[in-house]
Amino acid sequence: MPSDSDSGMPTDYEIAQSVEKDHIADVVEPFGLDGDDLELFGEHKAKLKLDAIERTLEESEDDGKLVLVTGMTPTPLGEGKTVTTVGLGQAFNQIGKDALIAIREPSLGPVFGVKGGAAGGGYSQVLPMEDINLHFTGDLHALTSAHNLISTMLDNHIKQGNDLDIAVNWTKWPRAIDMNDRVLRETVIGLGGEVTGIPREDGFILTAASELMAVLCLADGLEDLKNRVARIIVAYDEDGNAVTVDDIDATGAVTILLRDALQPNVVQTTEGTPAFVHGGPFANIAHGTNSLIADEVASNLSEYLVTEAGFGSDLGAEKFMNIVCRFGDMEPDAVTLVASVRALKYHGQDMWPPDVDALEEEDVDAVKRGFENLDKHVRNLQKFGVPVVVSVNRFPQDTDAEVETVIEHCESDLGIQAAESNVFSDGGEGGVELAEELVEAAESDSQFEPLYDTDQPITDKIETIATEIYGADGVEYHGSAEEDIERLTDLGFDDMPICMSKTFHSLSDDASRKGAPEDWTLEVTEVYPSTGAGFLVALTGDVLTLPGLPEEPAAAGMDIDPDGTISGLF
Repeated sequence: MPSDSDSGMPTDYEIAQSVEKDHIADVVEPFGLDGDDLELFGEHKAKLKLDAIERTLEESEDDGKLVLVTGMTPTPLGEGKTVTTVGLGQAFNQIGKDALIAIREPSLGPVFGVKGGAAGGGYSQVLPMEDINLHFTGDLHALTSAHNLISTMLDNHIKQGNDLDIAVNWTKWPRAIDMNDRVLRETVIGLGGEVTGIPREDGFILTAASELMAVLCLADGLEDLKNRVARIIVAYDEDGNAVTVDDIDATGAVTILLRDALQPNVVQTTEGTPAFVHGGPFANIAHGTNSLIADEVASNLSEYLVTEAGFGSDLGAEKFMNIVCRFGDMEPDAVTLVASVRALKYHGQDMWPPDVDALEEEDVDAVKRGFENLDKHVRNLQKFGVPVVVSVNRFPQDTDAEVETVIEHCESDLGIQAAESNVFSDGGEGGVELAEELVEAAESDSQFEPLYDTDQPITDKIETIATEIYGADGVEYHGSAEEDIERLTDLGFDDMPICMSKTFHSLSDDASRKGAPEDWTLEVTEVYPSTGAGFLVALTGDVLTLPGLPEEPAAAGMDIDPDGTISGLF
């Protein structure tokens, strides 16, 4: 089989095309589902019907063990959390445990931008990877349409007399697009005046950054989805009162557009393990995990559910513990922290910007200097009372000395188990040791507890995350943040969990600071309510809600032959 990869392996697409996939009804049949429970999209993709979801949740007596996959602070190249998640699900099945996986859907923006495909890789992929990476079952398109319907209804209300007395410059609902188009970050609309609408500043965000994405991923059914949509705040009136989706009469239509998107998507891995691929909120803006409804169903159908949290544990895992677990009334039985030799060397460099090319060379000393980042993530996770196992995701250029140094450090210095993971090159077989370590960890006594109580003051919750998770000395409030907190408290929103909006490049709010930064203060510039999702968002630094394309976009390396063969989709 041909290859264009440095490792000599076939490309992800070539591997995906070589796998003989089973009919999706046959894939899920051992877990208690059949063809009547599925809405088919061809032979290999399906959505789980709402009545099947209700039946599954009603009939199940015991939830399976929940294993959360998270990571240390990543390099721009990524450290392989999705590959680990997929491979680990396969590995559990290889050691005789019935396992399912649940991951997020790729967003077209990152797929064509920096990341390329986002369906795992090597021999630990979800299939059909080209469909999943592109339009899949249309969920992202439905979300984009629903988001922009709200925008349209809002501006139309203002144009048609503005009975709600909406403050034109106090609208809080931009447009959305599922593409990394930086020129749309800031726009001016209504330039036609009376004919086209009242002029005002506006802009676009990536669909994955929409509050509707968070709403979809936290709803537990159609009624809950509708209620969450209704209470989304889209603007304020001249007296400072909130204006909601329900106030502009958009609730029903938006829920109709999202009805089918609420149904979890079911596919299979390269080894035939069923996989729920559903939802995709960003972890540096929202809570960063796949849908709660997929997690609940998969947990009820399996002995082990492997699910993933976005970016490093300071973002995705913290929000999973403090937000998702509250709403879903669930708790992880074990956590695997994905580390890589190259990420450790990245954090062990004493230069900015880091020399990415140097990460290819053996450097045990740099690996050791990077331990401060790994150690901080381990200590953070242990604060939630959950057993932690480190997964060393091995890349072709890693040496035995480097990998052994990491494992020895975890076991001798941190007192936790660690295992080398080769699921990219070897599929489930390459994750058997990791799976066995996680079975032992998951069967031990977990003392899970969120890091804070939701009835604490807003400032106390923010400070807890800043000091306990990020390692800050304290918090400073700038811009409108203090005024925001006072207003939100007066409105009765102070009992919500906190969703921190922070760079994923560092444990701090400064992307250039690597390792485990000390002697710094977190700066919060704004706090606003995501009332549909059910949390408050605290903005720190500059976090882009609409990324741009890099100098060499992944899209530039993609092509398709006359026979339909795709290349470049990683």
